[in-house]
Amino acid sequence: MHWIQSAAEAMASHLSALRRDLHRCPETALQEYETSAFIRRELERLQIPCRMVGETGVAGFLRGTAPGAGAVALRADIDALPISEQTDAPYRSVREGTMHACGHDAHTAILLGGARLLAQHRDRFHGEVRFFFQPAEETGRGAMDFLRAGLLEGAERVFGLHVAPDLPLGTVGLKPGLNNAAVDGFRVEIQGKAAHVSTPQLGADALYIACMTVVALQAQVTRCTSPTEPVLLGIGTLRSGTAYNIVAESAILEGTTRTVSPEARQRCRRQIEATVAATAALYGGSARVVWDDIASAVINDPGATEEVARLVRNLRPDLTVCPDRPLSLGGDNFSEFETAVPGAYAYLGTANPNRPETQHPIHNARFDLDEDALPIGVWLHAAAVLSWLGDLNGEDQP
Repeated sequence: MHWIQSAAEAMASHLSALRRDLHRCPETALQEYETSAFIRRELERLQIPCRMVGETGVAGFLRGTAPGAGAVALRADIDALPISEQTDAPYRSVREGTMHACGHDAHTAILLGGARLLAQHRDRFHGEVRFFFQPAEETGRGAMDFLRAGLLEGAERVFGLHVAPDLPLGTVGLKPGLNNAAVDGFRVEIQGKAAHVSTPQLGADALYIACMTVVALQAQVTRCTSPTEPVLLGIGTLRSGTAYNIVAESAILEGTTRTVSPEARQRCRRQIEATVAATAALYGGSARVVWDDIASAVINDPGATEEVARLVRNLRPDLTVCPDRPLSLGGDNFSEFETAVPGAYAYLGTANPNRPETQHPIHNARFDLDEDALPIGVWLHAAAVLSWLGDLNGEDQP
């Protein structure tokens, strides 16, 4: 057994304890004050200097003592979701309405474990490892704060991972190129004119315009997009009206698009804006679209991804590399780091066929994972760093 694997597996109970402490006390996007304090305490115990990034982000900096320069970055997201947990786990959330249903508690514990392992063996690498604990991934925020702070300057590689209940324990998804779609949110603000329901000709029914807009927008996918090109458009909310007998004066729609190329992303925006304006004008109202750029597409650098995949194949014959995990139309703003530095985003299998609770999808109130995946995640972080900044062929003893 390679020494990195031994070191990672030796901290299995510590990783579970970290993850469970984080799971019990989840915090949603940009409210991760206790979580960031927890992270800072752990880094300080490891004598890893750290700083705040924005209000709730944390960056740690660990220098190796071997001769040489260079820098790589590792990233974990730390926020939870506004979901009421429906498990009976002893470490279930103590905060009603908030849950780590996307595995960010595991991501944070794994990166803290990677920091611990690397801090114990800083003589085995040169240069600097930067640990990014990013808030607000679920709302498409947080990542840009690290970029604006210049924390990727001089970095040669960036690596991160996400738990994957669609992959069995012992499998690592490492797919070069496109992995996740670009995600945009939009709000359609419709202005009509109020009138009594008995005289609709005197008003402009914003609620009716909203309904017709929902129908018309679906044609952007079914009739205006090639069926061979993945494009998703969904409307999640519609708010309108004040009383049963009043023609609604205003309405608001909220939705999202998922696209897989910059061209499709811009084309989809233009088509939505044109459809919204035309539909509102047809029925005597007006409308505008307000966009929220949530995340670019996750596109793994082929070279960086193959470097990590080769590590797994060469050093961990007990693991399986999945190079062709299906495209996900879910987003992840790890993509923002990959636009600045060649990077690899891995998907860590967490499903155990003997444990049904580990097979629920992310963002499900019953989501859980097999914690045997945690040391594998630590190994991935440490092995990637040592392959880029160190020497994996040294003594096989920690």
